[in-house]
This record gives sequence, structure tokens and C-alpha cells, in this order.
Amino acid sequence: MTHADAFDERLEERQQLASQVASRTGVSDRVETALATVPRHAFVPPKRQHNAYIDRPLPIGDGQTISAPHMVAIMADLLECTPGEKVLEIGTGCGYHAAVTAELVGPEHVYSVEYSPDLAANAEDRLEELGYGEISIRTGDGRKGWDAHAPYDAAYLTCGAPEFPEAVVGQIRPGGRLLGPLGSPGQTLIHAEKRDNGTLERRAEGAVRFVTMRG
Repeated sequence: MTHADAFDERLEERQQLASQVASRTGVSDRVETALATVPRHAFVPPKRQHNAYIDRPLPIGDGQTISAPHMVAIMADLLECTPGEKVLEIGTGCGYHAAVTAELVGPEHVYSVEYSPDLAANAEDRLEELGYGEISIRTGDGRKGWDAHAPYDAAYLTCGAPEFPEAVVGQIRPGGRLLGPLGSPGQTLIHAEKRDNGTLERRAEGAVRFVTMRG
């Protein structure tokens, strides 16, 4: 599948899904456009591609999943990222969420950490093929973030954790935002803004269910 093929194929399905998600969740026009642009089927294993535009999570191997499109859209909307902002993602997975984020800030401003070497390598190859090669990916423990490119304007977790990792919080600039599914066994999507003194101003955005952060 070439770059052009991936974006041309199943365009109507993708646009319809994005419209339905936006209608149901109230996300911004920018997020709806990003969701309609990224070819989700290109990030899904071949045997799952027929379900790529159904709004639900799907297995991607190694015990991990690609998040449901509505959840990716909600998270992107809550972070309110603008073009040029630097964003840290913890949990690359197949690379789909990173690609949606790249549509909002620019691929060169997205930095992603993935625990699984195989998933990281596959995501890097896939993103390169699709024109998102400027997204930076490294294999490692997401709890440590990626200090080399700090400070970030925003960070989000695509996997559940008891708390925002201390290192990740430290890598966000004052006034920056964090978002992630926190708690165990039950998870709540938590949005936080980092105050000048380093503490977090939090608000709960509802119950969610994500795979658990590894490391």
C-alpha cells in the first residue's frame, strides 16, 4: 500500500466515522478533520482491517490495542494542542494516535515512547510510509518520559497508570497540560494543568478502560 493509496482508500468511511464521532462527542472541527484525514485501516493488522472504521478498540498484537476513534478524538480535543506545540506521547502502540496528534501540531513536534521494541519498529515503519516520518519514536520505559526533548507543551498517556509518572510531569513546562487514564483497578481520564510551582490542577473527565502501562 503506497502513501497515496492509504489516504485515498476508504475515504468515505473515514469521513463518515469522523462526522459521527464529532456529532456524538462535540469535539472541535480541527479534531474532526484530523480523524477524517488519518487512514486508520493502515494501522490495523490485515485480518482486522474490515473493522477499522467501526468505533471500537482493536487488537494490534503483543497484548496491546488501537484505541477507539472516539477516545482518540476526545483526548485530542481535551489537550487543545495548537500547531507548533511540542507533545509527548507515552505508548506509541501502532502509531495511530501519534498520527492524529501530528495532524494537529505537525509531525516534527510529536515525540513518542513505546515499551515494546517490535511495536515501536513497526509503528516507525508505518508512519514513515504514510508521510509521518518526522514523528520521533524511541523504545523505552514510558515512566521515564523522554528528557532529551523537554520541555513539552503537553503530554498524554495511551495506557493506564496509577499516577502521572513523576519524570513526565517534570518534563512538562509550567502551564502545560497532561492527560491520561489513572487509577487501578478502575481508571478515570484525568486532565491536569501544571502550575508554576510544579503542582497539578486536575479535573476528572469520566471513567475509561485502557491497557496497563508496562515497565
